Amino acid sequence: MPDTQHALVKTLLHRYGRTYAEEVGVRVEDNTPSALFQLLYMALLLSARIAAGNAVKAAIALRKAGLTTPQKMADASWQERVDVITWHGYKRYDESTSTMLGKTAQWLLDQYKGDLRRLRQAADHRVDEEKKLLKQFKGIGDVGADIFLREVQGTWDEVYPYADKKVLASAGKLGLPQQPERLAEMVARKDFPKFAAALIRVDLERAHKAVQDEAGR
Repeated sequence: MPDTQHALVKTLLHRYGRTYAEEVGVRVEDNTPSALFQLLYMALLLSARIAAGNAVKAAIALRKAGLTTPQKMADASWQERVDVITWHGYKRYDESTSTMLGKTAQWLLDQYKGDLRRLRQAADHRVDEEKKLLKQFKGIGDVGADIFLREVQGTWDEVYPYADKKVLASAGKLGLPQQPERLAEMVARKDFPKFAAALIRVDLERAHKAVQDEAGR
């Protein structure tokens, strides 16, 4: 790897190298039904047209409110879900999102007995099929599915290396490779989810030049 690219990667990981699951407090590596469900609704919240910081706050609030499993989410009333996310930065979409959270939880219970590992099995561990099945959840489109797969790739081996269009576009702005396999070669495998998240975060902050300037010092 050229020295300039090495410096960029090092700066990215130092400044922005934290997955959204880590920020929310979801232990994706546990690969449990609860952790995967929390990752799913985090992806749902982050995919809306709202500031990422507010979506993260809402996801944290849902966890603190004890809505950590699909059964608990489905059992909560629509108003209870609204109240949690309204007070944590999600006011603009609170009502529609509350509905989606309830429907997503119920679909997970009905189709996969509350366990996203069953979705993985149903997809025969094929990433394209996993993405297709994820998009059957209310509120999960291409963006939400990309977020989920980006964050789960450290645990679901077949997903690695996963870098969606937004990640690759951000990499291009920094002069880094725009192919998932080539990007993955730039960091240790365990760090790739953080690297992908860093490229999303720097893009959201429009901080590519700042990172380039810091890397060039």
